[in-house]
Amino acid sequence: MRKTFDCVAMKRRGAEKIHRQTAGMSAEQVLAFWRQRTEELRQKKRRARGKKRASQQVKEARTASAGLFFQSK
Repeated sequence: MRKTFDCVAMKRRGAEKIHRQTAGMSAEQVLAFWRQRTEELRQKKRRARGKKRASQQVKEARTASAGLFFQSK
């Protein structure tokens, strides 16, 4: 079986990127960096949930209107 995705390599690339971004920062600056990144992730998750809810509401509305259409016949 041929691997198309290497999880360990991806993890290492991510760790190297974070290391470069935080190089030379004090402990307080690193903590602020992670707090900001955490908040950005939370906002991204909220937006994704909002889009998922909106998509679900559209699907439910379509299903309901289709049900009404078939009931009226």
